[in-house]
Amino acid sequence: MSLNNHDQFRFIRNILMIAAVLMLTENLFAAKPLERSQWEETIIQDNITISNMFDGLAEGLDMLLIGKKISSKPNETSVKLESRTYSMEGQRVRSTGDISVNLRLPNLEEYWQLKFTSYDEQEDSRGVTRNYLGQNQRERDYGATLGFFRQFGRIRTSFKPRLSLGDPLKLAHSLSFESVADEKDYQINPRLELFAHPDKGTGVFQAINFNFLLSKYFSMTFINEGEYQEEGNLFTATNGFALGQILNTSESLSYNLFFTSENRGAYHMKNFNLSVAWNKLVYKRILDYQIIPNLDFSKERSFKGRAGITLNINVNF
Repeated sequence: MSLNNHDQFRFIRNILMIAAVLMLTENLFAAKPLERSQWEETIIQDNITISNMFDGLAEGLDMLLIGKKISSKPNETSVKLESRTYSMEGQRVRSTGDISVNLRLPNLEEYWQLKFTSYDEQEDSRGVTRNYLGQNQRERDYGATLGFFRQFGRIRTSFKPRLSLGDPLKLAHSLSFESVADEKDYQINPRLELFAHPDKGTGVFQAINFNFLLSKYFSMTFINEGEYQEEGNLFTATNGFALGQILNTSESLSYNLFFTSENRGAYHMKNFNLSVAWNKLVYKRILDYQIIPNLDFSKERSFKGRAGITLNINVNF
């Protein structure tokens, strides 16, 4: 790897800072169990208070639109705050913060839901580098998504038009079909999505993933997915596997190897990536984080390894 001393120092410093913050937090909690208990109780109670406030606002809007209560379902409105920090050798640290508001109106809705987000959530769900590695920086895109759902046998169908705020307003569409064949020791998960974006054109995303339960603590997922974008006539395919390991009720690991290919020029392998993802659930339905160190080998660097690390923090209300 050809990095100057300044780049190496900056990269190592970023990793050490992230590790130091996490270790300091754990040590403070472990050294003062009484203070930790009080701190936890305060955090949990504050989270419940804020969650109840959001539920109350949503229920008030629901009653205002309908005029009377016709559903006994509890309101499941939720708000999620996400922080993503990514660092790679030779590049500056990138950090983004996003918000997702899942507005549920049980008296008004039957098969639809409304979401307000600071990014295109449907676009973010496509692609291994977004889901498993968190490498792609999210495009800032404030807007609202209205989801319509229908179940046809084992096939779950969803139609999600998204209105992006801006001048002018932009409307994107997504129509997806997904199913899960759930057997005793394995699952097969096929998915097909047709999408259209005012700036990026139309496209198709398809995936068929296989998950095998190896034991009580281990599972193996084989990933096969491809995406075609009409803009630029670009087809990208990702193949690989993820070995999942459950450590305890709040921690898990995933050992991943992914190969990415594309059709620009002759169809070729663009890069492959080795990563280990550590998932930590701090408080159920409140706080969790994920650390993903990885090595990326890309064709543009003659397949020389380049180290990177991602830190994701999620706060739920």
